[in-house]
This record gives sequence, C-alpha cells and structure tokens, in this order.
Amino acid sequence: MTWMTARLSAMMFLQFFIWGGWFVTLGTFLSSQLGASGGQIGMAFSTQSWGATIAPFVIGLIADRFFNAERILALLHLVGAVLLYQLYRAPDFGTFYPYVLAYMMIYMPTLALVNSVAFRQMRDPALEFSRIRVWGTVGWIVAGVVISFVFAWDSKAAIASGGLRNTFLMAALASLVLGVYSFTLPSTAPLKSDTTRTGVKQIFGLDALGLLKDRSYLVFFIASILICIPLAFYYQNANPFLADIGMTNPTAKMAIGQVSEVLFMLLLPLFIQRFGIKIALLMGMLAWALRYVLFAYGNNADLAFMLFTGIALHGICYDFFFVSGQIYTDAKTPERFRSSAQGLITLATYGFGMLIGFWVAGHVSDYYATPTGHQWQSIWLFPACFSLSVVLVFLFAFRDARAVEPNSANI
Repeated sequence: MTWMTARLSAMMFLQFFIWGGWFVTLGTFLSSQLGASGGQIGMAFSTQSWGATIAPFVIGLIADRFFNAERILALLHLVGAVLLYQLYRAPDFGTFYPYVLAYMMIYMPTLALVNSVAFRQMRDPALEFSRIRVWGTVGWIVAGVVISFVFAWDSKAAIASGGLRNTFLMAALASLVLGVYSFTLPSTAPLKSDTTRTGVKQIFGLDALGLLKDRSYLVFFIASILICIPLAFYYQNANPFLADIGMTNPTAKMAIGQVSEVLFMLLLPLFIQRFGIKIALLMGMLAWALRYVLFAYGNNADLAFMLFTGIALHGICYDFFFVSGQIYTDAKTPERFRSSAQGLITLATYGFGMLIGFWVAGHVSDYYATPTGHQWQSIWLFPACFSLSVVLVFLFAFRDARAVEPNSANI
C-alpha cells in the first residue's frame, strides 16, 4: 500500500465511520429516548433522501466549477461536527429534526466529494478504487463494533439510560477529525472544460429520460423506485426490532450485512456473466422478500439463525439489484449520456424511492404499534409481500434479453 493509498483509505474509513456511527441506531434512539412515532422516525430517515436530492446541486453547480473538492469536504465536515453535537444535545424530536435535516443536506454531498478526491489521485481507477472504497465499508463495520462491544451503548440497560445519545458525540468527533484531515488531502481543483457545460438537466439526469421509451428499461426504472419501499423498512426498523426482541450487540451483528456486501460484490460479475442481468435483478428482489420472511418468523432463541441469515442477505439484496442496476443502466445508455443516466437512477432510488419508502415504513410501523411494543411479524410481512409483488411484475414485464458484460469500472 502506497502512502497516497493509505491517506485516501483513511479518508474513506472516517467518511463511513461517521455515517455508520449514528445512522444504524437512529430508529432505536428516536423511539426509546425522544418518544418518536413511526411517522416521525420515517421523517428523520427521509432526510437522507432530501440530502441525496440536494447533493447534485452542490457537486455539479459548485464543487465541479469553483472550489477545490478537498476544501469543500473539509468545510462540510467541520459544520457537520457542530450539527452532530446539536443532535447529541437535542431534548425532543421537534428540536432534533431540523438539525438532522440540515446535517444530511451537507453530509450527502460529501459522498461524491471523497470519490472525486480519490479518483483524481489514481492512474487506473478501475483497478485502484475498490481497494480504497472497501475501507469505507470497514469504517461502517468498526463503528458498529465500537457501539456494541467497546461501549455497549445498544444494550438494553444502556438504551434505557440514554446511552445511544453518545453515538452522535462519537460521530461529531470523527467528523471534526475528518474536517481537519481534509485540509491535508491532495489539491483537487475543478477541471476546466471547453466542450461541455454542466446544467440542471445533466446534473439530475433529465437528458437521459429518453431511456424510458425503452419498455424494459421503464419496467426496471419503476421496479427500482418500488423496491426502495422494502429497503426503507430495513434501514428504519431492523435495529429497533433486534434490540426490542433482546438480541445482544445488535449494531455490531448488523455489520454482518456489510461483510456480506463486500463478498457478493466480488461474485456479482461472475454471476451476471453466467446467468444474465435479469436473473441477477430478480435474485436481488427475491432476497428482499426472503429476508423479511426470515425476520417475521425468526426469534432470538431457537430460530435466531433466521435473523442472522436475514442480515447476511444484505449483500444479495443490495449488490444484485442496485449494483446490477447501475451496470444495466451503463450498458443501455449511449456513452455521452451515461453520467446523466446514473444521476437519474440515483435520484429515482435514493431520492424519490426512499422518500416514499420511509413514509410508508413509518405509517406501517405506527399501524402495528401496541401499548407494549410492536407487532413485528405483521410489520415485516408487509415489505415481504410488497417485494414479492414487484418480483412477479418484473418477471413477466421485463424482457430485455441482451447480454450485459460487467466490467470492473462499473462496479
């Protein structure tokens, strides 16, 4: 590992340590400490989607034109540290929500900024990027391990005494460190271009809307939005569910999903080459349905293996649908529209799809809430049935039989 690779890896580690340090346990914290309803928890999680919607403006209209990426990265993380500290101090949901909305508005653009800084230092991004990006996943995993095994903030006793509030303080300190560290990163000045001008249409992928005239791509596009509804149930409810049924160290055990994500990412090119893109997409959607059935009928006793299997399915759930979808989009799109097309599918999923998903998840959670807790089986069966419905529609409506050749640059 070269010195530059080590520096960029440290940047990625901190970037995702910050996010994983509070986002996984957010639902548990809000319900146990701030008395938030399912709808309010959905509002808090949906700030990720609002941030994803704003991010293209920050990157396309500001960072790519006027300022060095590493300086914007530093400034955003320093401001983020202040906002995370305010989240640590927030006494109720009314105070908490404006701060988490503001934080996600400035955090989501940093995901693209760290990529920009990393890519500009690489001679062969297709070969080098995955070696650096994997440290982001490691950072997310380490954050879960620290919460569960170092401080035990997600134990029943700690949750009852407000221990999860400390996750925001930990993330604030990490954000402060990354903010200062970013000033030492290599200069990443805006690239001058004499041939094209980035506008709102390109930033949001609107000049790739012609893809939707293709019937199969339209089916894939709609399925991508719909499958985000079950995805939101996992982000919003998995940690509160595991904590509620008495699983010890639930945050660290959920990191099994990130380990699975790395492993299945390596297998994905081989799977697509052998079985094709349609089967890969179907496998991803079926995995969502299976995961929620396992959650619905598993328990923390003799059927605990069902819960662990459901967590471990995250690699198939995410990689086989969302990463395969990026590959399919790249293959379907003319070269000059590829960046726009990726922006369009990102806006559709992490923007519109997740907004709808968190709204639905919040209302379903409220519907099945009881004075003593939640009817978790009913909550999990809703996204299981919904996922299966999307699978059936996709199975019969998607007919693109063209081969898609994955390559390392796409993944």
